[in-house]
Amino acid sequence: MQTIKTVAVLMLILSGFNHAAADSLLTEKKRFELDQFTTFGGKTIRQVQVGWESYGELNADKSNVILITHFFSGNSHAAGKYHPDDTEAGYWDAIIGPGKAIDTEQYFVLSVDSLVNLGVHDPNVITTGPASINPDTGKPYALDFPVVTIRDFVNVQKALLESLGISKLHAVIGPSMGSLQAIEWASAYPDWVERMVSVIGSGYMDAWTVSALEHWATPIKLDANWNNGNYYDGEPPLKGMTASLALITQNAVHPDFINQVNPEHQPIETAALEDIGNSHQVVNWLNQLAAERAKIADANHILYLVRASQLYLAGQGSSLQQGLNSIQAKTLFLPADNDLILMPYLAKDTHQRLRSLGKNSQYHEISGPLGHLNGVRQIDQASTVLSDFLASE
Repeated sequence: MQTIKTVAVLMLILSGFNHAAADSLLTEKKRFELDQFTTFGGKTIRQVQVGWESYGELNADKSNVILITHFFSGNSHAAGKYHPDDTEAGYWDAIIGPGKAIDTEQYFVLSVDSLVNLGVHDPNVITTGPASINPDTGKPYALDFPVVTIRDFVNVQKALLESLGISKLHAVIGPSMGSLQAIEWASAYPDWVERMVSVIGSGYMDAWTVSALEHWATPIKLDANWNNGNYYDGEPPLKGMTASLALITQNAVHPDFINQVNPEHQPIETAALEDIGNSHQVVNWLNQLAAERAKIADANHILYLVRASQLYLAGQGSSLQQGLNSIQAKTLFLPADNDLILMPYLAKDTHQRLRSLGKNSQYHEISGPLGHLNGVRQIDQASTVLSDFLASE
């Protein structure tokens, strides 16, 4: 069996966190509230709140702003530490900070917890979603919460920026689900965005990817405790969540990685041979990782994040051509060459379409053993490309 130490290290890798350097920035979680918010689908949500963090200083004319939009299971803790004695820093601490690719001595960097954030029970996450109390009923929304889209995540961020007197982004940068938000920013609000960086992302969800993401939702819906989303007064669907998060974890990394951390794996295992109810050690290992992550997650929030991702099309309009044509920003695509979730052909196609429209777009692949998570854990290899792009005129 994997040792506790190995499981702990892998938990950190799969959750996207970095060991904190001694000189990591210090940051704090702040709260942003809206009395009401109208979704892309035309529904109203009252008393919306999200958390946010910032790094660096806003300059006098508020022209040095870089927005970081986070990935599916992430939050606004993109860099730094909350306390000097924290052992872990934000997920992109390798590239955000003084003298780093996203230089906080030059830029004011901020990041926002998404609506329906996965880590709703994480004390460092502030979010509104199905697990939140509906002010009209005094009970959790459950599935009465409206379907939300990537545009809705962007619009909440925009409202926060406007509350700070900001009306222009030097750049918007995000990995995975964050890349969808970054492209949506550039398409929906072209006058705001000067540069856009899509890391392990895409400008749209094709049929294959929509179908693949649906498998993340299925185990939750098959758990009897899910009860059509009405489990807040009873037992949560932990088995379904664990199965869902185990699948997400496996999809997020490349086979090479799982094989490397399970070097003693043998197909013929005594326990698995003796009893159909027993699992292989690698399956137990993935389930253990998933069970730990399930403690801070909410099943309905997973479903809503899956749907927001499935519904994505740049510009949220009638065609990809229309959405990409509205982009005025310089764009940079940084896909992972062995990504099994948002495969590199998606980023390459979006990049090529932008080029065919006469847009300024660059493309550079990230490599490494982690598959999709190369865009989180191996992002420092793109530091020079990224810093040059941010400094370009």
